[in-house]
Amino acid sequence: MKQLTIISHTEHYRNADGKLVGFGATVTEINNLLDIFDSIVHVAVLYDTEVPSSALPYQSEAIRFIALPVVGGKSLKDKFQVLLKAPEILRTIRHSLKGSTHFQFRAPTGMGVYVIPYLMFFCSKSGWFKYAGNWKQEHAPLAYRFQKWLLTNQNRKVTINGHWENQPKHCISFENPCLTEQELRDGMFVRREKRLNHKRLALCFVGRLEAAKGFDLFLESLNALPEDFKDRIDTVHMVGEMRDDGLKNDVIIPGVSVAYHGTLPRHELHDIYRQSHFIVLPSKSEGFPKVISEALNFGCVPVVSNVSAIGQYIENGKHGVLIEELTQACLVSKLEECINMDINKFKSLITQQGPFYHQFSYKHYNQRILKEVLAKL
Repeated sequence: MKQLTIISHTEHYRNADGKLVGFGATVTEINNLLDIFDSIVHVAVLYDTEVPSSALPYQSEAIRFIALPVVGGKSLKDKFQVLLKAPEILRTIRHSLKGSTHFQFRAPTGMGVYVIPYLMFFCSKSGWFKYAGNWKQEHAPLAYRFQKWLLTNQNRKVTINGHWENQPKHCISFENPCLTEQELRDGMFVRREKRLNHKRLALCFVGRLEAAKGFDLFLESLNALPEDFKDRIDTVHMVGEMRDDGLKNDVIIPGVSVAYHGTLPRHELHDIYRQSHFIVLPSKSEGFPKVISEALNFGCVPVVSNVSAIGQYIENGKHGVLIEELTQACLVSKLEECINMDINKFKSLITQQGPFYHQFSYKHYNQRILKEVLAKL
């Protein structure tokens, strides 16, 4: 019997009915890991705050949740709490590992500075690390650089985003899974019927509504578009968490209809992709966001920054539009390119071969975990 203990900083909550829910993208990934594990224990943080609409419940009683204290943040005091809670966190992790055959630690995260060494030196279980951040991030926080150094200098498997020069053999390039088999079928039908309408063009932005994700740059660039280009945009959909409610007043683009949705359940987010022609993500640093491949599946062309592994999957002019420079002038130019795009060019961008979409499926991910990670542990 294979039992997996996952250790992460994934946000969990109790809804109004007292039911446990967690960050939707990770919960869905874990639900699908039950295809290759008999049971799963997820050790992660439990928040006593408002539940975002994107949070989802686990789909099986074979998944058990163990709560960690909420630690971390931007202030020095918050960072000190990560260290102050280390004994409690390590004790909880040690107990959660007792009945498991395997572990997965999801990095980078604040507690990784001591959890990774603990797993390296004091855990005899088979396991692997998932590094979900930008493996080649310039000017990364010190804690992230330390975690990458630790993972590079140990022997267990590490799954990372992208393919890199001088990549250690135990660091395996993996796609970020986000699609079920039913969603792949649904996407195929959407792409087959979708057309670019130059009079009713729809754009979307999906992610945290903050400067690091390029939200400010996106707003500035939309504002800077010539009026004749704005006239051809029907709606701009903004999807994601806005922690400062006062900023909602800034989500106004004169001459453009803006729909602010906040966080959305998975099926409603997919509806946004169905309606939209382009997803614009001018972020400063990423691994490979799931939203890119989700949008691609539903015929929504990515207009994305060429950072980390993104350019390895999104070839400019073949799968999407790459933003080479994160400047207003460059993004305005890219938006004008999209608004003026030939209908046949748009169709070619959303018509890839089946394996291109399948590589982002949970089924493909699980097959690779079995063959390239578990088989070699």
